[in-house]
Amino acid sequence: MSNIKFDIKNLNLHYGKFHALKDVNMEIPEKQITAFIGPSGCGKSTFLKCLNRMNDLVEGCNITGDVKLDGEDIFDGMDVNLLRKRVGMVFQNPNPFPMSVYDNIAYGPRTHGIHSKEKLDEIVERSLKQAAIWDELKDRLKKSALGLSGGQQQRLCIARALAVEPEVLLMDEPTSALDPISTSKIEDLAMELKHDYTIIMVTHNMQQATRIADKTAFFLLGQVIEFDDTEKMFSKPQDKRTEDYITGRFG
Repeated sequence: MSNIKFDIKNLNLHYGKFHALKDVNMEIPEKQITAFIGPSGCGKSTFLKCLNRMNDLVEGCNITGDVKLDGEDIFDGMDVNLLRKRVGMVFQNPNPFPMSVYDNIAYGPRTHGIHSKEKLDEIVERSLKQAAIWDELKDRLKKSALGLSGGQQQRLCIARALAVEPEVLLMDEPTSALDPISTSKIEDLAMELKHDYTIIMVTHNMQQATRIADKTAFFLLGQVIEFDDTEKMFSKPQDKRTEDYITGRFG
């Protein structure tokens, strides 16, 4: 039985009058891949962003309920910078900084006070190796990250997130802008990384969830309809709405 990394109870989120998340309850296990599926606009990404308080930046956003990371309430006095160091994020479109490959990776550690070249060299190499892209980039560290292909940029962004040694990696549709080969590399990478990190991924691609996720949650109109082991959910969904969605009857 794996330990629970995030424990979410009665989470409700409003954007002004719009009730975007309704009574979400979920226990997310550590060192596994948890996928969120469901039609567009059903609350998956909104929920994902609650886990590192990215929604704090949205005006008129009001959140009630509990989100606990290792038993600690993330909304109650937790330093948001520390939270985002522990819970890294990779977005849908690769977003490398307009600087060298090396400086992209060293950026986070530097903001956390690491300035020794030797230490930074070590972090850059380790992070790129963890993101399975060291061999492709080791001779291009001084070149602009913007010159990389989309798939390389996305793995660079994963390396950048790993550089500050987070415990959790949030991925918001990390492969939706990528070709099949790059997608497959990111999926293999996620499978590798879950030995050391808790991975929580929003995906539009149900095949992706079945390929790599240990657990899957199905969202519909701001509610979690079903949350179970991926294999079980896709072979024997408990709720008719889940079944309709995964068999392609709607969505």
